[in-house]
Amino acid sequence: MTTLTRTNAKTPVGNSLTAGQLPAWMPWALLAASLVLSTAVFAIMNSGGEVADFNIAGAVFIGVIIFAIVLVVLSSVVETRRRAADRLATVLVSIAFTIALLPLISLLFTVIADGIARFDPMFFSYSMRNVVGEGGGAIHAIYGTLIVTGWATLISVPIGLMTSIYLVEYGRGRIAKLITFFVDVMTGIPSIVAGLFIVAVVALVNPGLNTGFMGSVALSVLMIPVVVRSSEEMLRLVPNELREASYALGVPKWLTIVKVVLPTSIAGITTGIMLSISRVIGETAPLLLTAGFTQSLNVDAFDNAMMTLPVFVYDQFQNPGTNIAAALERAWAGALTLIIIVMALNLIARFVAKKFAPKFGR
Repeated sequence: MTTLTRTNAKTPVGNSLTAGQLPAWMPWALLAASLVLSTAVFAIMNSGGEVADFNIAGAVFIGVIIFAIVLVVLSSVVETRRRAADRLATVLVSIAFTIALLPLISLLFTVIADGIARFDPMFFSYSMRNVVGEGGGAIHAIYGTLIVTGWATLISVPIGLMTSIYLVEYGRGRIAKLITFFVDVMTGIPSIVAGLFIVAVVALVNPGLNTGFMGSVALSVLMIPVVVRSSEEMLRLVPNELREASYALGVPKWLTIVKVVLPTSIAGITTGIMLSISRVIGETAPLLLTAGFTQSLNVDAFDNAMMTLPVFVYDQFQNPGTNIAAALERAWAGALTLIIIVMALNLIARFVAKKFAPKFGR
């Protein structure tokens, strides 16, 4: 007779399941040490230079390479062959991610290092009127960017949202396919073509006219297809069961869209709108042709030219005046301001998406 013996369910610490493995904290410690070592080497090489000359992208890339080599070698010595191969695959994916992230890291570091010098109260309080050397600010460009982008949003959001509602809820047959085709075509239109189109239209009435509203209309040409596409995808994600339940209660279709479909997808729609604003707020080419240049503060979008931050940065680089260093500092500060505005818009989009997302729990 075979006797069944009962083994203890508890496994002693340090058995074969845990032996021959690197601690969980080891990869992170190696990564931190590699980045510190690489940064120190690059800092020594850049000793005596300016902060903006420090190659942050190169330091991160070399640090990741050092980390990858050390981790794979250490894993092949301590761990099993299969585990070492898994570490190698993970490291290769991490290197690919780092390479994709390096331009963003380098861009942010360069803009912050060069733009922080003029990130002062004067920059946000004064315009460039009668300024030929040092000093001055970009208050006129900040106001212009907010006004032009605001009008573009007021134009684009209703048109784009209603178009997406038609395509999802009502559109059938050739008309819907034709609208979808033209929206796809408009998505790939170069931004300067939008500016030329608006200039050509306005030239029929008043040649040579530049206003902030013209810039808003040009930006709306670029925003509308983005709003249509993002809103359309969000509306298609709404379950048909919700629509059918509303219809079963005798609610008309338009009221179902207003009370059921839109509230359910409002978080995604808001995120898409914010992303479309972020996409056009940094456009320069159409605003060069439509909104124009000015060194004074103008808050009337329908009268005279209006400066925007992208055009301000371009103007400071192209026409530095008598003091090149001061103009470059203003340009970098304008670029940093534009990045902060875009970042704020994305944070607002995340907050709105979280705040207004439908709650399915009880």
